[in-house]
Amino acid sequence: MGNLLKVLTCTDLEQGPNFFLDFENAQPTESEKEIYNQVNVVLKDAEGILEDLQSYRGAGHEIREAIQHPADEKLQEKAWGAVVPLVGKLKKFYEFSQRLESALRGLLGALTSTPYSPTQHLEREQALAKQFAEILHFTLRFDELKMTNPAIQNDFSYYRRTLSRMRINNVPAEGENEVNNELANRMSLFYAEATPMLKTLSDATTKFVSENKNLPIENTTDCLSTMASVCRVMLETPEYRSRFTNEETVSFCLRVMVGVIILYDHVHPVGAFAKTSKIDMKGCIKVLKDQPPNSVEGLLNALRYTTKHLNDETTSKQIKSMLQ
Repeated sequence: MGNLLKVLTCTDLEQGPNFFLDFENAQPTESEKEIYNQVNVVLKDAEGILEDLQSYRGAGHEIREAIQHPADEKLQEKAWGAVVPLVGKLKKFYEFSQRLESALRGLLGALTSTPYSPTQHLEREQALAKQFAEILHFTLRFDELKMTNPAIQNDFSYYRRTLSRMRINNVPAEGENEVNNELANRMSLFYAEATPMLKTLSDATTKFVSENKNLPIENTTDCLSTMASVCRVMLETPEYRSRFTNEETVSFCLRVMVGVIILYDHVHPVGAFAKTSKIDMKGCIKVLKDQPPNSVEGLLNALRYTTKHLNDETTSKQIKSMLQ
């Protein structure tokens, strides 16, 4: 079982699986290595993407100056010169989302394949489960940063407007080779989403399910609900929580728990909030609310605004009021 640390015996299966996912130290077994290495190539760039996004300041000042003085060629050139390298960054972020989507699909294939159950997969393939968790952790961090940075959409809108004006006037556009029209359209759709990375993962998971018709949908949704349960149990049980050697692991688990809930809600026909859901939503929300308020507001907002079924009639009033 590799790095699996079994603790307690599961007396009531309804309570979810009782095992500890080693998010800190899990290492790939021989059978995991091929997928693990492919995903690792993508994940090693994740931190750099987040650093670039965190330091993204935008060209708001230059754009305002150019718009206020449309006849001043120097200001037009200055704004264009400021925006082109930023659009290069936005292109890099978008292309990374495509790589992340491909990595996620590889992991889903490995973690849902027969003959093992999702719980057996997560126990046997802890390194892949850890990578899946790292993708979700990255995704929520990326989207939190993007949501608080209006410069991204402003810069890209200005870039597209200026580019179309240049085309009309037959002005050669330096930098156009970087983002052609088709790519610009796709990037526009991506950045128009409040949480673009999460949307990419949700779509990829839904597509994975629809393309693998021979695989029961439960293999995928049970993998997600099991991960949500494991994260919740690890966070609310002192015996598990005391095993974390790094204080960052708590916020990591919280983000992963929220990420799998959102994916489950998008992929499962009735979603995460229905009575028949295999995710204990009240328990998960309680775990979030038990944290220092400032640290989880973004995650609570993700549940409020990026899930699909929260406002369905089948969602209990108690869950709705917990998220108000």
